[in-house]
Amino acid sequence: MTAQPHPSTVFNIPCEGLLFDNDGVLVDSDHGVDQAWSQWARDRDLPAEQVTAMVHGRRSADTVALLVADPEERPAALAAIDRLEVEAAATTTEIPGALDFLESLPNGRWAVVTSGVTALARARLTAAGLPTPPVLITADDVIHGKPAPDGYRTAAERLGFAPTRTVVFEDSTAGAKAGVAAGATVIGVGQRGLATDAPIVIRDLRGLKWHDGVLRLAAVDLLRF
Repeated sequence: MTAQPHPSTVFNIPCEGLLFDNDGVLVDSDHGVDQAWSQWARDRDLPAEQVTAMVHGRRSADTVALLVADPEERPAALAAIDRLEVEAAATTTEIPGALDFLESLPNGRWAVVTSGVTALARARLTAAGLPTPPVLITADDVIHGKPAPDGYRTAAERLGFAPTRTVVFEDSTAGAKAGVAAGATVIGVGQRGLATDAPIVIRDLRGLKWHDGVLRLAAVDLLRF
């Protein structure tokens, strides 16, 4: 059996850039997601619970492609869910510790990489009271969404760092796979993070520190290590 570290133990992870997923990592948008996708599903006589269970970490365009068989109907279906999600964005709140941690980081050290479209990402960040990212990569900026590594590779490039010198914070399986494929160190976040293959999972962003190329995590804040 692996010995459990003392709660006061601190783990140091070398990294130059920090790349954050948005939903479930920086912001809690679950209520809005469930509200929007449930309405969208009901409008199309689809089982709402099954639809809402499959959307996390995936671009709305990719979800629509899976659920709408007729390619000619997909543009209207995609426009509908994008509108519903933006309308529901006002219910978004901050994940504990997100504001304090982001405000502690130098401007050129962090980015947000999300499966949401740009308008939705900005609406949720604003509703949660979080700062505008110095680099924001959304579904509008990549050809291939998560689990493809495109978004995280692009974010690292724009920050000026190799992906291998970055840490990715993710709460979805698709997102964690994208971070690994990009070559980054992946840290899971929250209860959904436990379903990923991330070797380290943190409760939320409280207690995180970054200074001089080192991310510091306290054992007391970890769900898995």
